[in-house]
Amino acid sequence: MLKLFKYLTKGEWGFVLYSLIFIIVQVWLDLRLPDYMAEITTLIQTEGTRAADLMEPGAYMLLCAVGSVLTSVIVGWFAAKVAAGLAMRLRGMVFDRTLSFSHQEINGFSTASLITRSTNDVTQVQMIVAMGLQVMLKAPILAVWAIAKISGKSWEWTAATGAAVVALIVMLSVIIVFAIPKFRIIQGLTDNLNRITRENLTGLRVIRAYNAAAYQEAKFDRANRELTGTNLFASRLMAIIGPGMTIIMSGLSVSIYAIGAYLIQDAPGTDRIGIFSNMVVFTSYAMQVVMAFMMVSMIFIMAPRAAISARRILEVLNTEAAIKDGVETKGSGEGGIEFRNVSFKYPGAEEPVLRDISFKARKGETVAIIGSTGSGKTSVLNLVPRFYDVAAGEVLVDGIDVRRYSQHALRAKLGYVSQRAVLFSGTVAANVAYGSAEPGREAEEGVRRAVAIAQGTDFVESMEGQYEGRIAQGGDNVSGGQKQRLSIARAVYRRPDIYLFDDSFSALDYRTDRELRAALRRETGGATTLIVAQRIGTIKDADRILVLEDGRIVGSGTHEELLQDCPTYQEIALSQLSKEELAHGTIESA
Repeated sequence: MLKLFKYLTKGEWGFVLYSLIFIIVQVWLDLRLPDYMAEITTLIQTEGTRAADLMEPGAYMLLCAVGSVLTSVIVGWFAAKVAAGLAMRLRGMVFDRTLSFSHQEINGFSTASLITRSTNDVTQVQMIVAMGLQVMLKAPILAVWAIAKISGKSWEWTAATGAAVVALIVMLSVIIVFAIPKFRIIQGLTDNLNRITRENLTGLRVIRAYNAAAYQEAKFDRANRELTGTNLFASRLMAIIGPGMTIIMSGLSVSIYAIGAYLIQDAPGTDRIGIFSNMVVFTSYAMQVVMAFMMVSMIFIMAPRAAISARRILEVLNTEAAIKDGVETKGSGEGGIEFRNVSFKYPGAEEPVLRDISFKARKGETVAIIGSTGSGKTSVLNLVPRFYDVAAGEVLVDGIDVRRYSQHALRAKLGYVSQRAVLFSGTVAANVAYGSAEPGREAEEGVRRAVAIAQGTDFVESMEGQYEGRIAQGGDNVSGGQKQRLSIARAVYRRPDIYLFDDSFSALDYRTDRELRAALRRETGGATTLIVAQRIGTIKDADRILVLEDGRIVGSGTHEELLQDCPTYQEIALSQLSKEELAHGTIESA
């Protein structure tokens, strides 16, 4: 937990110092109240005291009370400022660090856990910092000062106060022993509930299509009940604190007054007024001592949960990304992509998914990759933008190993369209021009051009608002084919040196597929294109087709060449083409 304090700014440390000063003033004012109370008590019991005599100590009591409230508000403002500033910074740092992670780190944490860490865990830290600045600084000052005030008053009263403090510590220790382990479990259960909720929301269509609502409700109910039960157990234990404190403080007050009555009864008449005044003062100071220990104990109860949250936040902040930035920002100028004896396996996997892959896609060429499911097609594509790094060999872009590039410079050369089309909430134009900093007019023209190449003009201009039409989160208000076309338009808009299409035409009908590929050839002829596809119709016109099987290249050539001499490609062709098309070595697109 303390390690997070290094993220406080100098200004926030200044607020902490100001808080300490105002807390000292507040404690002094609080501990002056019993002195004026004793003075008033003595005056009331003294013969000849006038009402006017009580006005001065009464006014001082009022000023002390008002001053205590004001200093408390000021300390609360400082604490809230520090806690909110730290929470804002931690959320930003967790988010930024998450963006720097490779797929390996993302998979290690899980999406649901990262969401919980940047929200619930940061909130726990914010609460403990806000409470801690008000309580952790005040409690020891108050306890020491109050004990110094009551020392020497009466050993009987001191013993009663000590017994109350011991009872308080025993009660809180029992609660801590049983409650703290539950707090550790709660954060993990919160992750699980977030995961199930996210799955339900993202998979809503599938759930409805398979009439699995009851199953999902039962699954959510189990996770919800487990989290609720654990929270209830911890909360019920914490609920004991209030009544327990009332019993301890009431018992202490009764003990002090009982001991005081005994002392007053045995004291001479002249000493009774002094003993009574001391009893009133001691009662106030004793309550302050108990409250100080109570405040410290409350922090100790809250701290373990916050410490768990802080540890989870630090896990994210201290995790080093497996993908290290290089320093190169420009290539050799020769363009193209080259794989040299590349092997790759996913983190934690026993067997490599790619073995000894070598090929070259020259500038202006279109190279396609086809193969059965699990053959490693997408893995090849993922190595170019460095979503993962190779286990052996080299991947070169524009003549330079991708590991030598800065990630920003490398990805600026690429136009990437993922296997699963991803759209963000916003407008059509914002999605197509995503990540661009072009001025308004140029951006507008570029968006229209990119959408036209991606064969999306008709459906975009039929939308309400057209290019300023709204796109829902995840693109849920457009079809799968429309999402793919907008994703392709996003890549085209950048006018990159290299295009990477990861099965990006699968949701398109044959006609749109054909027209889109023709437009891409016309408009992006000078760029290198790497296409992963399942349909032979999508890749038949490629300059070269690579056939993958079990992570190895088992065929390389044009469509006609592979139909002649590659058994794996022939099997794929037989499953997709008619005998006439096979006989002519061509495909007539529907």
